[in-house]
Amino acid sequence: MRSDRLSLRGIKQVVIHDSAFGVGGPARLYETGFGCLCPILAISGYLPGSTWCVVKQSGLLPECWPENPKGDYKVKIKSLLTTVASVALAAGSLVANAKDIVHDAEHYVLLAQYKDKWAAQDKTLDQKLAELEKKHGKRPNIIHIMWDDTPVGEIGIPAIQKVRGWETPNMNQLAADGINFMRMYTEPSCTPSRAAVMTGRHAKRNGMYNVGFPYEYGGLAAEEVTIAEVLSKAGYATAFYGKSHLGDVESSYLNNQGFDEALWTPYNQVPSLYVPRAQIGALSAAVMFPEMFGEDPYDIDSGWRPDGYVWALEGKKGGPVREVGTPPNHDDYVALEDEFWKRASEFVRKNAKSDKPFFVALWPQVTSFMGFPDRVTASGGLLQEALARMDVRVGKLIKELEALEIDDNTLVILMADNGPMTHNGPPGMVETLYTGGKGDYTEGGVRVPAIAYWPGVIEPGQVIGDIIHETDLFTTFATLGGATKHIPRDRIIDGVNQTALFLEGDTQSRRDYVHIYTGPVLAATVKGRYKKHWTGAKPGLSGPEFYDLYSDPREASGQLLPMFPAKGMFNIMKVRHQLMKEKYPDKGQNRDFPLKGIENARPETIEASKGRVLSGDAPFDPKDVIQNLPEWDNVDRGWGLSE
Repeated sequence: MRSDRLSLRGIKQVVIHDSAFGVGGPARLYETGFGCLCPILAISGYLPGSTWCVVKQSGLLPECWPENPKGDYKVKIKSLLTTVASVALAAGSLVANAKDIVHDAEHYVLLAQYKDKWAAQDKTLDQKLAELEKKHGKRPNIIHIMWDDTPVGEIGIPAIQKVRGWETPNMNQLAADGINFMRMYTEPSCTPSRAAVMTGRHAKRNGMYNVGFPYEYGGLAAEEVTIAEVLSKAGYATAFYGKSHLGDVESSYLNNQGFDEALWTPYNQVPSLYVPRAQIGALSAAVMFPEMFGEDPYDIDSGWRPDGYVWALEGKKGGPVREVGTPPNHDDYVALEDEFWKRASEFVRKNAKSDKPFFVALWPQVTSFMGFPDRVTASGGLLQEALARMDVRVGKLIKELEALEIDDNTLVILMADNGPMTHNGPPGMVETLYTGGKGDYTEGGVRVPAIAYWPGVIEPGQVIGDIIHETDLFTTFATLGGATKHIPRDRIIDGVNQTALFLEGDTQSRRDYVHIYTGPVLAATVKGRYKKHWTGAKPGLSGPEFYDLYSDPREASGQLLPMFPAKGMFNIMKVRHQLMKEKYPDKGQNRDFPLKGIENARPETIEASKGRVLSGDAPFDPKDVIQNLPEWDNVDRGWGLSE
């Protein structure tokens, strides 16, 4: 037998031997199906000591072998897995409309088992979408509403609201009239979540895994392809209104990322406190406004504070970018939320009868840290007050769609971007159902309320228990919009097509897995009802790191012995995931000086965009400093996290 590293395309069988007995000892046979290696990705049944396998030719010769071999071939398991990861992708997808889109390894494990079902299902779904397009004269409109920091249970479950002192009747009705997702997973914090939705990729893949603040000196790179760019190429009118949080460099400006028009905030809501009126009792006022105190003779660096920050920017595709509300002040910030919804309404009305379908990303600044001078809920929590107010706006938007007679050709998605800000957050931020919150890899940090509404198309009254991830919206929106051919093929797209889940309902998801990153760290993996915490694991020794989310949904008591059968399964999932990352390496975010190219920039903003001018013989270049800013530094602070 030979032990060369081989291309395995066309192989019919793989025999796994236990190394304790050597080749020729007890073995397991794996059938690969008609030359497709996707099933081999599921190899996990071999004994822990297995290091060698035998590839049996079974009459088909691999195209890439350097010579015409005879006999069986012996290869190392690691080499086999590496080869499998690349060959499975080279074989391409077997499902129409997703051909050649590169997904993560676990997708191919499921594809091998359900390829025939999915192909038939997609044929039926394509016919249904074609009938809808013929009826309405265009592809469906899509409105994606996403807000901040809300746990599962706060929206769409009136019974919970009843004993918590607030209600959202309009959104609750949409959940009753459409789909109420119970297992919508997201990234664990703002910027990563928003980048994931925009690109269909985990934030670790594009460097957007750090939550940005003024100045960030970075943002979404021009090389990333957003859902707005994909849909634009398919003829959609596109608009963005609300909180972007995707960076403060020019490449991240949303009019440079595929949107025909946009009004957005480059940061989160924290800078709303960077004004004198909000300083008292909120932040340490001296950080931003030393003039509010007596003279400090030791405060000698006048350029240290980010006083050139902006709250909002606006622009149209190919046009200039302008600051909205100059300089930042309390009243302009409060008015922003009204402006977001007003412009969204105007965009919908403008495009309602157009030959082009539209896509609107409406991402409200909910919740604000400023609070409300009056209260509309018994709860009075900042989040609950914000949700109650947003609910009124959602109700008006739905009525407008009905009045324009386009509601039956408009998919509306409502969801939060991550779990509640339970760590040092404002009043009203609580876990509700699951353990953890924003920034955590436990279920409370990454499972959010989510609703899909499309009257006449989505069956009402659905409560869906399937796993869905926010990246799936990217591929699903592209499929609905007839735009999958514009999805890039040179990178991994984590989002899978969930059109069947939306249109055919419960149990039709095309994923049963989620990899959860905190910063750049793979912190946990979910497979169906089971979960493995990678962080905190002892090197070389398993501990109580496994969870059954059915019996322990709050991850209160990790298991070891009862979950031992899952150990090898999770390990092989992680290896497959990592090998795919080696083939398609992660990219960094774009680093540059902030807030450049603003047409009406204030003097302090212009200074910020130039970088700090250093006089004298500085031993470093400010540009080098920007390029070497750490993406994430908590790994070194005893959090128990590691790459």
